[in-house]
Amino acid sequence: VQLQASGGGLVLPGGSLRLTCAASGRTLSRETIGWFRQAPGKEREFVAAIRWSGGMKYYGNGVKDRFTISRNIAEGTAYLQMNSLKPEDTAVYLCAISDLSLIMSEIKRPARYSYWGQGTQVTVSS
Repeated sequence: VQLQASGGGLVLPGGSLRLTCAASGRTLSRETIGWFRQAPGKEREFVAAIRWSGGMKYYGNGVKDRFTISRNIAEGTAYLQMNSLKPEDTAVYLCAISDLSLIMSEIKRPARYSYWGQGTQVTVSS
């Protein structure tokens, strides 16, 4: 499976962006799609995830009230709507797929995701 992340850019504090993760090469069924971010000099951080079957959503610390993850089953695409962006949200955002049966404690672990897109840069600055 190949993943293509897009939608990043430069936005003012308080602004919004919508990231897209397009999956190809496989019809998704029971996978989990996750969004992670990585700022320079920092570890990769969990942002959000959605189970393809059933649509259960999970969010990382500090984003639950501002970010919304969703999916379009027909298109094989996941989205991350980001509102009220802050400078500390600045990072490269990556989408990933896990085809494992993840338990809740595993959802946030990058090592449990086997397929990664190339990332899209989000910069929040005035």
